[in-house]
Amino acid sequence: MEYTVEIEIKLPRNEVVAKFDNENNMKHWQKGFVSMEHLIGEKGKTGATSKLTYKMGKREIEMIETITLLDPPEAFHLTFDAKNVYNIQENYFEELPNGNTNWISKNEFRFSGFMKFMAFFMPGAFKKQSCAYMQDFKDFAENGKSVLDN
Repeated sequence: MEYTVEIEIKLPRNEVVAKFDNENNMKHWQKGFVSMEHLIGEKGKTGATSKLTYKMGKREIEMIETITLLDPPEAFHLTFDAKNVYNIQENYFEELPNGNTNWISKNEFRFSGFMKFMAFFMPGAFKKQSCAYMQDFKDFAENGKSVLDN
């Protein structure tokens, strides 16, 4: 399954990228985020991997994030490998003529096991979650609004 979503953020690209590229900010715009543990490679560089932990309802989900391309301020490409789900994500940040930033996120999901059924019956859920994260990031970047305040 593949889809692309985008959102305009009313900040200059350098500010958007600085907030996006700061792991301490993740808890403010990714609902359910618990922790990030660096595993291998040079932290924050192409090839680095980290274990991300999220709490979703009563379940705890772990995934391995790998930075596949780091070309700030234009592009951040990542993969996320979790049980029965593999996500390839390409994030692009474009400067707009009005001084704002357009964040474009291209996503490809590959499923196995039970998640194949979830993807078949609820394909919109993944795109909806991506849009929610992007809106929460916009709210945090523009207004300092944290999902922790909810």
